Amino acid sequence: MRWTLKPIPEAKKTEALQEALQVDEVVATLLLQRGIETYEAAKTFFRPSLDDLHDPFLMKDMDKAVTRIETAIAKGENILVYGDYDVDGTTSVALMSSYLKTQTNNVATYIPDRYDEGYGVSFQGIDFADDNDFSLIIALDCGVKAIEKVAYAEEKGIDFIICDHHRPGKQLPKAVAVLDPKRDDCEYPYKELCGCGVGFKLIQALASKQGKTVEDLVTYLDLVATAIGADIVPITGENRVLAYFGLQVINASPRPGIKAIIAEVKKETLTITDVVFIVAPRINAAGRMKHGNHAVTLLTETDFNTAVNYAVEIDAFNTDRRETDKRITEEALEQIETNNEQEGYTTVVYHESWHKGVIGIVASRLIETYYRPTLVFTKSGDKLAASARSVSGFDVYNALEACSEYIEQFGGHKYAAGLTLKEENYEAFKQAFENVVSQTIDKALLTPEIKIDLKVDLQQVNDKLWRIIKQFAPFGPQNMTPVFMTENLKDTGFGKCVGEDKSHLRITVTQPQAQSIVCIGFGLGDKEPLISNGKKFKAVYSIDENHWNGITSLQLKLRDIK
Repeated sequence: MRWTLKPIPEAKKTEALQEALQVDEVVATLLLQRGIETYEAAKTFFRPSLDDLHDPFLMKDMDKAVTRIETAIAKGENILVYGDYDVDGTTSVALMSSYLKTQTNNVATYIPDRYDEGYGVSFQGIDFADDNDFSLIIALDCGVKAIEKVAYAEEKGIDFIICDHHRPGKQLPKAVAVLDPKRDDCEYPYKELCGCGVGFKLIQALASKQGKTVEDLVTYLDLVATAIGADIVPITGENRVLAYFGLQVINASPRPGIKAIIAEVKKETLTITDVVFIVAPRINAAGRMKHGNHAVTLLTETDFNTAVNYAVEIDAFNTDRRETDKRITEEALEQIETNNEQEGYTTVVYHESWHKGVIGIVASRLIETYYRPTLVFTKSGDKLAASARSVSGFDVYNALEACSEYIEQFGGHKYAAGLTLKEENYEAFKQAFENVVSQTIDKALLTPEIKIDLKVDLQQVNDKLWRIIKQFAPFGPQNMTPVFMTENLKDTGFGKCVGEDKSHLRITVTQPQAQSIVCIGFGLGDKEPLISNGKKFKAVYSIDENHWNGITSLQLKLRDIK
């Protein structure tokens, strides 16, 4: 593990913010590291308000989208709500279709089949719309590059409205409206919305024309918060507001589908992390193992008992998904050893029978063992398809671009991508990818990194600091849980390995002139020799709380020890 300390802000700025907010240096530093420099910015950060959401009509083409939908409703046209099969796509379709159904009965939904149709807008989906007399398709979380597909729909007399958040190509599809804050010509103030967030801005615009406010739409925010967490978009600005209020809905009065998923969970208050690890994988499992339609059906169901039945079915998909990705991960690790590829700069593995729905998860799992850019291939029709995952700081998309002579098609972004190639090009591609990465990667990036916000003494870690840090939530990209480092620690003599396989470390640490604090280090059992016999050590951790027998106490969640 590499430990990297984040830059410390200028002393003048820190002092000014301390003065303005009446907080200590630790809190002021953490805020400045998150780009919060003034009293006003801090107020917006700590007290999210629906008033901080931007006017949806600031988004390019919003007026055109609203006018076209109003016309469709007035004329009784059939509207098809189309979205991708992942969490962002299925929550978007659930959001848009359930809102439109409050205005018209002529609404249906469409999720492409992951295996037959692949990602995004498909010719099959447009044919379905044509066969069933749909004259308007609203595409969510996809479509910004669907130039041929939109032209094909236009030939059939079908209009398109696109709500996307992916980076557009040089040319935009000739749709009635293309809502995408990442368009170069879009002046919308916040660029990091997820697909469901863009969909929410559209219903906000539609509702405003009927004299409704954003307060009337709060019940939809459980879907938006789920998408924000699952799609790993920055939890800053507008996303922070949407996630904050969405979590309130999830914890107080979620829709029956989400309520059914979390009914099994023995937690009083769900955080965004719980949403990412409990709600999102179950919604995702439908599209991975069976069909994304199952997720939309669950998320739009209004009867709780029926939703419970759907949730049981989806939970079975998720169990199936977990068993499948565990088995494939084991087979992939075996393949790396058999081929003596433990020492390379990349991991590239392939088996024709591996399940296409889980290869992305398997790629992430393999990085836990071999920390390097990773591709997992399987057979898909007459081609090979792969999911690529990268390590922090390395752009895997650029690396794939450098090997494009062997690739049929690829897409994605810096840390995750997908590609297809002909089977006969697999070995040549594998070699080329290894060569490109070995020549371009900074070797330090092949060691996992822990980014540390601040070095503190143990006496600075107290209930008051924890109360303030809790208000930094919801956490996520660009607003991660603060991570601290403390030196000169000693175990009070009660340190021991715990857990079934003794893989976790539970210690009580102290420092001269400081109180002792209990720490838990998951997966750090092998570090026990470093803390034994009164040796001094340093640790990296986040602050957490422990609930035991009705008592809540502060504890440190260890990330690493040296």
